[in-house]
Order: sequence, then structure tokens, then C-alpha cells
Amino acid sequence: MPNVRVIDAEGENHGVITLDDALEIAEQAGLDLVEVSPQVSPPVCKVLDYGKYKYEQQKKANEARKKQKTIDVKEIKMRPGIDEHDYQVKMRNVRKFLDNGDKVKMTIRFRGREMAHQDLGLKVLTRVREELDEVIKIEQMPKTEGRLMVMVIVPK
Repeated sequence: MPNVRVIDAEGENHGVITLDDALEIAEQAGLDLVEVSPQVSPPVCKVLDYGKYKYEQQKKANEARKKQKTIDVKEIKMRPGIDEHDYQVKMRNVRKFLDNGDKVKMTIRFRGREMAHQDLGLKVLTRVREELDEVIKIEQMPKTEGRLMVMVIVPK
């Protein structure tokens, strides 16, 4: 007969006893015998109301899920010949996204003959990198994908 360590409803430790004795203690209390720590030797069992126990576990899981932060990828689209004021507006949004802990995907879109001047797009991304150097880490260096040049940055 396997032995288990039993803790009753009041939190009192009954020590290591046989499984039959543990079930008898639970039956006398009118509660369930629940294995709470199966990986130790001998396993630890508690005398408690199983329905209430499951409810408490579910509440803990829901609280943990509420507190966790999801990281979103925000995209900022620019053009190689972006004007100064437009650039400042975009940078204000980038800072706001980074402060919220989100990743930011910087995209430069080339149209028509702008494809011949990809160095202008690279200059814009380099300027972004230099301005935000102390608060960002570059996850993906600027690379060209068709008519787009993409760089992904994350907060430090």
C-alpha cells in the first residue's frame, strides 16, 4: 500500500501514512483527498473541498493572465523624402509605442524612381536609430523587401 504525506483541512500535518488511512481522514471530515504535490516522495495530499480548490486555482490563473503584458508590433510607415514636421510626428508615435513596451517596425516605402535612391531611405532609418540609440535595441537591421525597406526595433 503506497504511503502519502497528509495535511488536513486546518493545515495540520498528519505525517506519512497509508493511502487508506488518508482516505478515511478525508471521509471523516466530509471532504476530498487531493494530491497537491505528486513529484516529491512520498506525494503530498491535502484534505479539502475539491470544487473550491479548482475554483481557487482558476481564479489564480485568471489573475496571472490579466497581469501579463502582450507585446504588439506597431508599424510606422515613412517615405524616403519625408518632411521634417512629418518626421517629428512619426518619431513622437515611435517613442509612445516604445514606452508602452511594444516592438516598432519602421517601414520606408519606395515609389517609382525612388527605388534608384535607396540610400535616402537608409539615411532616414539611420537617423531614427541615432536619435533613439539610448532607448532601443535593433532586432532587425534595415533590409530591402521589394519596394519596402524594413527595420524592427524594441525597447531596451
